[in-house]
Amino acid sequence: MTSVLLAGLHIYVRRAPHSASTAVSLLRHHGRRRAISHSVVKGYPTNVFSFHQDSEGGEALGSTRVKPEHAVISTFDLFSIGVGPSSSHTVGPMRAGKIFITDLQELGLLDRVQTLKIVLYGSLAATGKGHHTPQAILLGLEGSDPETIDCGTIPSRYEAILTNKSLHLGGDRRIHFDMDRDMLWRWDEVLKTHPNGMRFSCFDGNGDLLATNEYFSVGGGFVVNEKTKVDENLFYKGVDKSVVHGARLHQTHQAEQGDPIHSSKDDDPGHPPYPFDSGNSLLAITRKHNLTIAQIVHDNERYFGLSEQDIHDKLMRIWAVMDDCIRTGVSTTERTLPGRLKLRRRAPMLYRRLMRGFYPGIGIPTTHLIGPNSSMPAGAVDAPEGMKTSQDVENGSVSMPRDGRSRAAIVTGSFDHAVLPMPPRRTNIPAVDFLSCYAIAVNEVNAAGGRIVTSPTNGAAGVIPAVLKYIVEFVSDDPERSIKTFLLTAGAVGMLFKRGSTISAAEGGCQAEVGVACSMASAGFAACMGASPETVLQAAEIGIEHNLGLTCDPIDGLVQVPCIERNSLGAVKAITAAQLSMASDGVYRVTLDEAIEAMRLTATDMSVKYKETSLSGLATTVKIPLTVPAC
Repeated sequence: MTSVLLAGLHIYVRRAPHSASTAVSLLRHHGRRRAISHSVVKGYPTNVFSFHQDSEGGEALGSTRVKPEHAVISTFDLFSIGVGPSSSHTVGPMRAGKIFITDLQELGLLDRVQTLKIVLYGSLAATGKGHHTPQAILLGLEGSDPETIDCGTIPSRYEAILTNKSLHLGGDRRIHFDMDRDMLWRWDEVLKTHPNGMRFSCFDGNGDLLATNEYFSVGGGFVVNEKTKVDENLFYKGVDKSVVHGARLHQTHQAEQGDPIHSSKDDDPGHPPYPFDSGNSLLAITRKHNLTIAQIVHDNERYFGLSEQDIHDKLMRIWAVMDDCIRTGVSTTERTLPGRLKLRRRAPMLYRRLMRGFYPGIGIPTTHLIGPNSSMPAGAVDAPEGMKTSQDVENGSVSMPRDGRSRAAIVTGSFDHAVLPMPPRRTNIPAVDFLSCYAIAVNEVNAAGGRIVTSPTNGAAGVIPAVLKYIVEFVSDDPERSIKTFLLTAGAVGMLFKRGSTISAAEGGCQAEVGVACSMASAGFAACMGASPETVLQAAEIGIEHNLGLTCDPIDGLVQVPCIERNSLGAVKAITAAQLSMASDGVYRVTLDEAIEAMRLTATDMSVKYKETSLSGLATTVKIPLTVPAC
């Protein structure tokens, strides 16, 4: 038994089959109080931290963490299904709550819990209320998971907890919980590891501390803690760590000096077949093995225990959720988004104005198909009430006013002037119109707390689905191949950003969310257009270069303004970046690796006021007070 300093507490570490990866500190009375760190990772030795024992005092000294040797993680950690409105403030906290309860159940402590205290720090506290952080944590503690929770039940379940002052831990243990007393908001205090910090502590009936842990939501739904901030990054999304494939638990690029390497198979090389740590190394692999970026990422997924069919099914599932999110956004009958802004939804109106839809019945609800009994396609969705258009069924054109005359346009300005006013006209740019509509649809669903895919975050969840939807509907002649190519290629770029910089707005502002999503979508679009790997990475570089310095200043702490429109512009910019790269014919000066490093430096220099705190920018110039709970 060895004493170590973990998260500010002196505890004792006991190596056992249940090793110490989650650092749940148990305080028990045995004559005097002592702390024991347990693990719930059954059957897997820990590689979370290593230490050197002093021969006299037995003091443990944490070793210096080795910089990751490569950037490869699972694509399905980068793209995961969750709920809105935020990956770092909603999805991550819900996972953290679920993890904490799962650990207590595994350790046999849940039945002893009488009281639970929750403390939120930094950005989580500053904008958590508008990002639904309290709802996420409490429902996670009740055993819900972001991927499977019924989004429609979240408001009612949360209201029941507040009204009844009762929390059903893990669905098994009911305790008294008073939100005003048991959840503390420390927006003026930031923990060392990450701005999005939270601490859970539970106590028995005598008021003695049973267990405590700090978690950090680092963006994209990833959850870590101080001593496991790299390793648990990879499998905390699985929540139940006992069923996670061994390759994701034990990767040599995550181990520290002195840690043993545990392969999942006897012939396991200890790393994916094509590890890369930068854009340049990724290009070198494509040249050496004559593979596309998508093929490299696909083969790396096999290392994580997935078959080709598994990979295909997971990618199609991700796209199905994205596509359904767009459909929900353009077909909803809800007129406003939740929150004090009362922001009006625009996606249904935008989709109707396009006058042709790929979900029949919404854009042109009275369209007739060829053939008998085909006045409305099976499964068609009618237009929202008040948005139906009158059309000439015979010729398919929009009907004229009843008097037969066209309506005169209203022109603003004087005709008695040297500079005559311009008559109003409507442009028809399909790429811009559809991209904007799709992106806005996704982010309105996200803002309403609906089902979403972190891509790579919720705040930027509209960019990638919008660009991919455009490819599927307007460009591709083989949608399945395009979907797989796009998502795998975009995933590779996202991995590079996650290793080299950040995908958390609380660390890097909106450049880390919409900027990264734009870069990923640019690469995916170029790949689907058959561009070379070098051109694909050039597209990714252009995508991020022109988002550098983008701040995160959500009004009223809500993922609505400027977030929704910003996704629309990010999608348009992504295709523009890809087109520029393909037209450049390999002529460029700035590499993706240099742009990622520039983003990291920019994030470091950026004021905390512009990192998802609503303390400056639009959040203060628009006269709506900062949303923080009364304490």
